[in-house]
Amino acid sequence: MTDRVAIFGIRHHGPGSARSVLAELDRLQPAAVLIEGPADAEPVLELAADPGMVPPVALLAYAPDAPRVSAFWPYAVFSPEWQALMWAARHQVPARFCDLPAAALLASHDDTAADGSTGTEGGIGTEGGMGTDAGPAADAGPEQSGPPEEAVLRDDPVALLAAAAGYDDPERWWDDVIESRLDGPSPFTAVTEAMAELRADAPTTSPAEQLNEQRREAHMRQALRSALKDTPGTVAVVCGAWHAPALTGKLPPASADAALLRGMPKRKTALAWVPWTHSRLAAASGYGAGVSSPGWYHHLFTTPEQPVTRWLAKVARVLRDHDLPVSSAHIIEAVRLAEALAALRGRPLAGLAEVSEATKSVMCDGDEFAAAFVTRDLVVGELLGAVPDSAPAVPLEADLRAQARALRLKIGPLEQTLALDLRKDTDRARSVLLHRLTALGIGWGTVAADQVRGTGTFRETWTLRWRPELAVAIIDAAPWGTTVATAAAAKIIEVARSAGELGTVTAAVEGVLLADLPGALGPVLRALDAKAAADSDVAHLMAAVPALVRAARYGDVRGTSTTALFVVVDALTARICAGLPAAVTSLADDAAAALRATLDGMEAALGLHAEDDRGRATRDRWIAALTVLADRRDVHGLLAGRVVRLLADAGVLPWEEAARRFAAQLSIGIPAAGKAAWAEGFLSGGGLLLVHDRDLLGVLDSWVATLAGQDFMDVLPLLRRTFGGFTAPERANIADAVRHLTGGAPGRAGPDELVDAGRAAGALRTVAAILGGVR
Repeated sequence: MTDRVAIFGIRHHGPGSARSVLAELDRLQPAAVLIEGPADAEPVLELAADPGMVPPVALLAYAPDAPRVSAFWPYAVFSPEWQALMWAARHQVPARFCDLPAAALLASHDDTAADGSTGTEGGIGTEGGMGTDAGPAADAGPEQSGPPEEAVLRDDPVALLAAAAGYDDPERWWDDVIESRLDGPSPFTAVTEAMAELRADAPTTSPAEQLNEQRREAHMRQALRSALKDTPGTVAVVCGAWHAPALTGKLPPASADAALLRGMPKRKTALAWVPWTHSRLAAASGYGAGVSSPGWYHHLFTTPEQPVTRWLAKVARVLRDHDLPVSSAHIIEAVRLAEALAALRGRPLAGLAEVSEATKSVMCDGDEFAAAFVTRDLVVGELLGAVPDSAPAVPLEADLRAQARALRLKIGPLEQTLALDLRKDTDRARSVLLHRLTALGIGWGTVAADQVRGTGTFRETWTLRWRPELAVAIIDAAPWGTTVATAAAAKIIEVARSAGELGTVTAAVEGVLLADLPGALGPVLRALDAKAAADSDVAHLMAAVPALVRAARYGDVRGTSTTALFVVVDALTARICAGLPAAVTSLADDAAAALRATLDGMEAALGLHAEDDRGRATRDRWIAALTVLADRRDVHGLLAGRVVRLLADAGVLPWEEAARRFAAQLSIGIPAAGKAAWAEGFLSGGGLLLVHDRDLLGVLDSWVATLAGQDFMDVLPLLRRTFGGFTAPERANIADAVRHLTGGAPGRAGPDELVDAGRAAGALRTVAAILGGVR
């Protein structure tokens, strides 16, 4: 440190670093504070001090012309940068961000396509601003060969410092030295000296990475020079520990830094504050500068007195909420164990490892499952931040709220039911908005499944409830577009293009029609055509047809042209009919069961399709293919019986002929299991057929009555599965019909012939003894 410059090398999201930064700021009372962050965020920086700003929050930068090109800078209450901002606001000291502007950072990203369907990795913006300095460690460079020491230094330079101090875990060393500190002298001089030694031996990275780091540090030095020029007092700099040596001591000539920064590409960029959550600060979320335990760090920073005792009290409350018995004695013993473990390990304060071991041993009786509740609810936690209403909103959120107001949809935490009539303009617009949000993963509303999957497409019933975490879902979806319509179209197109299964593409087609995105229909249909052409599995093709037929009906209701969908359905059906004879040959029981369900869906869809004049020829082609299958003897019994039933239901096969075939399949010469499979295929889907057709019921009843003992045991599971699919009233009506069958049915004995009085007498005496003690 020089007389006018104080460098605070911190770990991003470190409570000990934040506490040390506050202590040094109070001691030095600097005239200006520079903080690592995008230098062009100054227009929104003052909002950080707004009373409505509640961390965790994040600064979002995005390119207005390509919103999926974006970056996030998250802050928690225990982030040193956030505490520096708050200190500057309280003391009315100028605070600025000093890192490369977001306009330069985003300029290095590739643009999205015109339709917004491609972009940065993962389909969302990179959390690059803070992720480039994962605390005291530098970024992990590209995979390189070299000595083990170089690999450690490249991936985690603090590991070498920890090893020198006798620690096998660098996280624990940093936690002991920095994060668990409650007082003591400033650690920043020692941290800066240590990082200088590590930087001196740091392995060479790629030229692009070297240039990026050099430019970042050059920009920080330029900002420091500017601050020193603007104020006669001390300038404090809060930056990642890795950069501290580059800002310490005599600064190099300004001309060299200016040359590095000259000619840097930039692009138009917008910035906004957005809510964040602790789970998204966790390293497990993929955030480059994430910490493993944001909930624990929040507790350490906000509870400096008796942190272990108060933490374990919170643990007890969490476990009790999950109906686990935890008493005050458990808390006392857990505190003692945690402190004893810390003393044995020479730690200044019991850390997360100690309290977690104490929790698992004392409060959870060694149960990993119970301990997982604590990790999820406390160690990580799901604290949600908030931003003030005056803060600039993400364009997607602004569009969503504007549409909700226009459609009189109240955004509130209470659950409400919304019944829509799609023949009304307002209700149809509400349905479109909710379906678009669903496509984006913003689950404000849930539609009743039978409303979408059924045939009554003029009505929909939605359950609406706005949850706080949906604010983060909006941010996740924001890179897809600036409006709900463009974002939903971009995401559906990308889902269709990258789909691994045909069913995913057909679901995307359905989503396009539900969300009224005619501009996306062409790209999605092209993706469907490409995927269908490459898929030779008849079952996959049949599974795709129902969604397409439903989509065509949605289009009719919403006034969207669906001519292209009819063409696709007709083409798929032609391919299915051509491949169906080969697809039903030599199938195992499980494959036959799966194909039967697909047949049912295909038949129901084409029946709906035939209601339109354009679909009748396609339905006729399908019925012709089923007729061919009905006369084949190499088809699995489950499928053969189902095909006969479908043809009879369609009126193509007379019921008398269907009953004759049923009786023939239950005749002598066919194995019992084969008969049961045929009967299951024919009867499944509803029991009213047996209630109203007594002749058919008599054939089935006579066959069951004449089964031999082992045959009966073999077919019983199949018959139970068949009758188990009937509704309770249907089963009751079938039982009543069986009781009224006459003895004239073939092979069925009359009531008097079914009972042997001599053999029954012994059973009756036993039952009487059980019920009444009579012998």
